[in-house]
Amino acid sequence: MQVSVICTVLNEGDAIRPLLDSLIDQTRPADEIIIVDGGSTDHTLEVLTEYTAWLPIRVETAAGANISEGRNIAIGLAKGPIVAATDAGVVLSPVWIEELAAPIENGTAKVTAGWFESDPFTDFEVVMGATVLPNLKEIDPETFLPSSRSIAFLKSEWKAVGGYPEWLDFCEDLIFDINLKDQVGEFAFAPHAVAWFRPRGSIRSFYKQYYLYARGDGKANLWAKRHAIRYATYLVAIPIIGRMIWRARWYGWILAALGIAAYSYRPASRLWPLTQGWSPPGRIRAFALIPILRVVGDVAKMIGYPVGILWRIRRNKNNQDQE
Repeated sequence: MQVSVICTVLNEGDAIRPLLDSLIDQTRPADEIIIVDGGSTDHTLEVLTEYTAWLPIRVETAAGANISEGRNIAIGLAKGPIVAATDAGVVLSPVWIEELAAPIENGTAKVTAGWFESDPFTDFEVVMGATVLPNLKEIDPETFLPSSRSIAFLKSEWKAVGGYPEWLDFCEDLIFDINLKDQVGEFAFAPHAVAWFRPRGSIRSFYKQYYLYARGDGKANLWAKRHAIRYATYLVAIPIIGRMIWRARWYGWILAALGIAAYSYRPASRLWPLTQGWSPPGRIRAFALIPILRVVGDVAKMIGYPVGILWRIRRNKNNQDQE
């Protein structure tokens, strides 16, 4: 069965080279690679043209298209019955295509979920990756919803669920996953089909990322219970507990320290083996950063989520007015 790899790009320039190099190194080469460019104004197209000497690349320009529109355009052009989706800015394991395609080709699945891992360049990014990304052992393959940086599916199933939701600019791959799961049932899981990507390199960019993710949750009406728990924790539970700790004085601060440790335990357990060999001051700074990042992420989500809800309410109202 032919495998079509699809991807969207926008002003990637030389940053697209590692992805293309990893596609050259696949144990099973792609039958075609369809890349939709959203209107790049740098030299992205020149780099893609250069790589046509080694890869079966087809580039389609769709200026202004969002990521869902770009993916749908690419998949619509795909000739192969199997589509493998990824993102610019990642590096793929050599067996990525082989592992994603195998369960579909042997008839045991119609969708294969790949895996993703952090590829940090700095100490800050090491901490970021450990804070926000689960380990492989932490996930349940039966319920795991893959990122579209590492997934394969039958083109016929993409068509059956109506493709990626073009009205969403973030969290679009989660909605697509949910629709696919409703359509086909359980996904196969390919833990060796890894897409490595670089975590956010600053608190500011991390805040923006999580704000946009939460805004997408609000637009798509995702994870309402999780967001409600977060609001209850920060707006009700923490003020009450904080007042109790303040009154308890010195042993109250001990309780606060224990609470922060519990809040940071899982990321800290991921970070510990990654910092072997670091200096003691470096390690202290790294572990102290975990609760800061967690709070920043939570605040970004609490601000972004209602923005998405307001957008959804207005969209629904406009749709009703047009009927």
